[in-house]
Amino acid sequence: MAKLTYEDFQPGQVFPLGPKYVTAQEIIEFAREFDPQPMHLDEAAGRASILGGLAASGWHTSAMFMRMMTDSYLLNTEAEGAPGIDFMDWKNPVLAGDTLSGRSIVLESRPMRSRPGIGIVKFRHEVENQRSQLVCLGENSTMIRMRLPVEASA
Repeated sequence: MAKLTYEDFQPGQVFPLGPKYVTAQEIIEFAREFDPQPMHLDEAAGRASILGGLAASGWHTSAMFMRMMTDSYLLNTEAEGAPGIDFMDWKNPVLAGDTLSGRSIVLESRPMRSRPGIGIVKFRHEVENQRSQLVCLGENSTMIRMRLPVEASA
């Protein structure tokens, strides 16, 4: 099957994300290496915090989102990377035992001026837990190769 190209992404199009079950072990392993704060390393410390339990780091939440996005559509896309993110908000804690799912929604697309043959596709990403609570919200653009390259307008 051919990979998705710029032309395959239309505003309003939705790509499902997940599900992703979150274990205590992976929360602790990520925290040990990248964000060793007590609420990410110990259940009792997490319960004593405002997070209410052993909670994934926001950075871990973002990494899990990235994996869900990659599995959903990015690996099957002629993507050339991303110029950055507009924002990534962590709305509610991700706790051990949560199951994450969500969606990536195409907001807009346009040819790149500086790179003929590549377009920019802007996405909004929404990730929720099994209680339908929003845990992560973000927007970013991805550079995607065109199937039919056109000259970008000045």
